[in-house]
Amino acid sequence: MTASDVETAMATPTPTPTPTPTPTPTPTPTPTPTPVRKLTKEERVEQRKKKMGPPVRYPFWFGGSASSMAACVRLQMRKGDAPKSMSGTFAHIVKTDGPLALYSGISASLLRQLTYSTVRFGIYEELKSRYTRTGGEPTFPVLTAMAVTSGFLGGIAGNFADVLNVRMQHDAALPPHERRNYKHAVDGMVRMVREEGPLSWFRGWLPNSSRAAVMTAGQLATYDTFKRLLVDYTPLGDTLTTHFSASFLAGLAAATATSPIDVIKTRVMSSTQKQGIIHLVGDIYKTDGLRWMFKGWVPSFLRLGPHTICTFIFLEMHRKTYRRLHGLDDKTL
Repeated sequence: MTASDVETAMATPTPTPTPTPTPTPTPTPTPTPTPVRKLTKEERVEQRKKKMGPPVRYPFWFGGSASSMAACVRLQMRKGDAPKSMSGTFAHIVKTDGPLALYSGISASLLRQLTYSTVRFGIYEELKSRYTRTGGEPTFPVLTAMAVTSGFLGGIAGNFADVLNVRMQHDAALPPHERRNYKHAVDGMVRMVREEGPLSWFRGWLPNSSRAAVMTAGQLATYDTFKRLLVDYTPLGDTLTTHFSASFLAGLAAATATSPIDVIKTRVMSSTQKQGIIHLVGDIYKTDGLRWMFKGWVPSFLRLGPHTICTFIFLEMHRKTYRRLHGLDDKTL
């Protein structure tokens, strides 16, 4: 290589390499959230069937048995000078009437549950089963109509036992010479017919059956509705928590629905003057306003609420035992 070639090579500039362009990253498309579609009524029914299984036809007497187990007997109606505490009440009853007085009225109370509750639960479940067989699902108004019908018939069937129950529990509050001293429910039934005639079994049947109709609507129809809502819209399923929650709400509804009837019944029984119910309600409204409808609501719920809860929990236990004994799936509507 000559000197001129070296100079030429040195004078020629070295070509700069062209930089490779960096590819622009393609943005990942954000997935569009799928809107949550509300289930139709038919889809909710199918979903509930998957959770709870097909309906099962249970024996007619389950309601009466469960109610008898849950019966909360008011063992003694105290006089004004009776002790106010629970322990004092027990001591007072045992001291004045003996230990067996603690069970005063229990046979009549059980007889009432075995008649009144067996009929109202049995007819209600039968009506509901027949409606379901047509392919439909009873709505709350339909359940309420079924409950009112079954409650009214149950009130008629258990009226004689209700009269006995009131008499036997109230007996200890009467002076000794005025007490009836029924030995037990059967003795009371026989003596009522012998001393007062057969119509004594149906004394006060209309107001008693009317209250039973309202009570049954407040308990059975609302329990089924609340239970259905809890299964459909919560992850609880057919569990004890669901049964307790639904029965607690049913107790609230029943106490609220029967409160005005209890107020009127108490005023009628305590009044010394004969006056119609409309006139009586008018007088109460003038004195207390609309608040009269819920006077005594708290003690009413404290009595009715626990009984309602126990009744439905025992009823669900009956159903669970029945399914196990018959080899059915441990689920039900």
